[in-house]
Amino acid sequence: MKRMIALGFEGSANKIGVGVVTLDGTILSNPRHTYITPPGQGFLPRETAQHHLQHVLPLIKSALETAKITPDEIDCLCYTKGPGMGAPLQVSAVVIRVLSQLWKKPIVAVNHCVAHIEMGRIVTGADDPVVLYVSGGNTQVIAYSEGRYRIFGETIDIAVGNCLDRFARVFAAV
Repeated sequence: MKRMIALGFEGSANKIGVGVVTLDGTILSNPRHTYITPPGQGFLPRETAQHHLQHVLPLIKSALETAKITPDEIDCLCYTKGPGMGAPLQVSAVVIRVLSQLWKKPIVAVNHCVAHIEMGRIVTGADDPVVLYVSGGNTQVIAYSEGRYRIFGETIDIAVGNCLDRFARVFAAV
């Protein structure tokens, strides 16, 4: 039986990553590069997107070489559709569309929050988790109900993760 292989792109914030994974969750490669700002400063969408553009092609090459696969062996191309910062997300979206045309592969859009939950389910074996999802840009209470993930609550102002990020940057600058 042929193993299913996906090439995935994550670029929703200051990190761009290109991974190769099998349907059962085996990670074959996962190279990434992080945009680092000067101390005490946050990352801005335009500069972050430029960083992602600069690093995405070498990451694709590294992901394929490390996984020891060719584009012919890939079954689908995945990318983070959101949530995240608009400009960095667009980099992955454009790259994935170009590769889909070149390699004749289907595209799978992925929700960033659900992807984290699914990774946790694979590692822990949890069936129906209730999750407090905390990231730099959003905070949500998410649970699996009636065959799909549902958001039962979320912040409407500053996200807990963003608050912690800001605190850490200010504290590090002291």
